[in-house]
Amino acid sequence: MAAFGTIETFIVDVPTIRPHVLAMATMHAQSMVIVRIIDADGVEGIGEGTTIGGLSYGEESPESIKSAIDTYIEPLLSVCDLSRVRETMARISRSVRGNHFAKCAIETALLDMAGKRLGLPVSELIGGGRVRSSLPVAWTLASGDTLTDIEEGEAMLDQRRHRIFKLKIGKRDVAADVAHVAAICKAFAGRASIRVDVNQNWTEAQAVRGMAMLHDAGVDLVEQPVARDSLDAMARLSQHQTVPLMADEALNGPRSAFRIAAAAGAGVFAVKIAQSGGLHAASEVAAIAVSAGICLYGGTMLEGGVGTAASAQLFATFPELEWGTELFGPLLLTEEILATPLVYSDFELAVPEGPGLGIVLDEDKVARFRRDATAPAIYAVA
Repeated sequence: MAAFGTIETFIVDVPTIRPHVLAMATMHAQSMVIVRIIDADGVEGIGEGTTIGGLSYGEESPESIKSAIDTYIEPLLSVCDLSRVRETMARISRSVRGNHFAKCAIETALLDMAGKRLGLPVSELIGGGRVRSSLPVAWTLASGDTLTDIEEGEAMLDQRRHRIFKLKIGKRDVAADVAHVAAICKAFAGRASIRVDVNQNWTEAQAVRGMAMLHDAGVDLVEQPVARDSLDAMARLSQHQTVPLMADEALNGPRSAFRIAAAAGAGVFAVKIAQSGGLHAASEVAAIAVSAGICLYGGTMLEGGVGTAASAQLFATFPELEWGTELFGPLLLTEEILATPLVYSDFELAVPEGPGLGIVLDEDKVARFRRDATAPAIYAVA
């Protein structure tokens, strides 16, 4: 039995390399909740809970993630066998409703701990084991300026870092957004895959018009064009539009995945460990998709190195990963908080090989960016 020892949760605020423009906010920093659990034998597990833009994206914020863990989850760990990860998480789920990001951070730390105890990567503890050692990685062009985005994309191709580009749209009217996207499609024709993310910002009527225009412009994929609860609209768009629709915000665990699959509401699932409520739940989301003939994409909440490593461990187990991944979160930050940064090369991310998550925190950088030592991150609301 792995008995509970101590737990520490703290927020780190790391600046981004440039403003990251979303439909609902503009990010100038990323705020990550880091969880450190140490069992009674001194084995340590690290987890991360990260969302986007404070509360502008969803129901959880860095502050609420930390509060849920400190106030409600930590007392439960003291009566659990931490080596039984699924049993521990089931007990937490019976006592704590929702709070998927907080639960994901805890489960990640427990899996990291379990992997270290067994001398195995997390990928060997879930989903039947890894089937690949590296993952294709998309880059989001989100400056909002067409020429800037093209220059940035050219640099990524030259560096052999990314040849999949996703554009954040939805702040401007449909015609202006499509014109912006079309210029970028033309610039990278035959050299890169172009996708767009509307972040739920279109009505169904706008989506009908916009998706048709985006297909004609050369876009390969449209992510969550309408509100996450507009399942009927998603189904109609999926059935009548040529460009595939990818569900993102509509996915918040296995039950939502089943509903979307049953309604034929998407052709692609953006699987996210935090949004699903943890790695095991995200694995179930992927299994539902595969059973329904829905393609997979490894999504991100723009996590730092810890959450990205955890996502990579899971995505490495997917039998098919037709649309690649979006695990570029650490590259958006001015500095990495890992002692050894994750390796990006030849358009892919190498999945860490060591036990657990295969990563170690850089304690000096963690100390420098901890919120209790620095000013809070600032979000500019759209």
